[in-house]
Amino acid sequence: MQELAGAWEALKFGGPMVYPLLFLGALAVTIILDRAVSYRRTLRLSRSLVELVETYDFSWSELEQHLKAVAAANAYRRFFQVIADSREKPAWWVESRAGDEAGSIEKALGRGLWVLETVVTAAPLMGLLGTITGMMQSFKVIGASSLVAPTQVTAGVAQALIATALGLLIAILALFGFNFFSRTQSQALDYMERLGSRLIDHIRLDQENRGVEANVRITALPGKEGRAR
Repeated sequence: MQELAGAWEALKFGGPMVYPLLFLGALAVTIILDRAVSYRRTLRLSRSLVELVETYDFSWSELEQHLKAVAAANAYRRFFQVIADSREKPAWWVESRAGDEAGSIEKALGRGLWVLETVVTAAPLMGLLGTITGMMQSFKVIGASSLVAPTQVTAGVAQALIATALGLLIAILALFGFNFFSRTQSQALDYMERLGSRLIDHIRLDQENRGVEANVRITALPGKEGRAR
């Protein structure tokens, strides 16, 4: 507790700009924690489900069973379910629906990241503003009289340095968080697209097999041999 009290007393020397900077820092930490929990819940994918999708000729009923075992909010389940529900439609229709769902997932994963990006830019600028006001205070003390008051001068310099350091610290924290989540989101969407291509290829294979079976049945009908040729 004494360390926290000492840190707070030191921060108060940073002047009025410390309070909005602390607000930005708290906001950045909140967004980072929220995205960390959300990504952990929505981007988990079992190895068995991946192996099933990668199989050449898997069963759709088996895929449905695997999807039911995954949480409804899971991004991969949402994406795969759209494709599985539309498998009787033409492949171009399935690709369109899958693209729409991927866009919705990307929007959900990116929620709040713009705040981190804003903090990365705003925190150093606000720290710089605190630096300027602190230096102005020091220069004002020096120019007020021919005698220099060391205590007042150092108070202005301390305000300048603390505001700058706090702004940079908050910006670095937000930058690491933004880059990490942006990269995680990009990798997840790329992986989702690759697995989705496997499912759509399977739909095309099913449609081709149904077409071959239909041609065989037509050829096998009595009196249809010449027409089939």
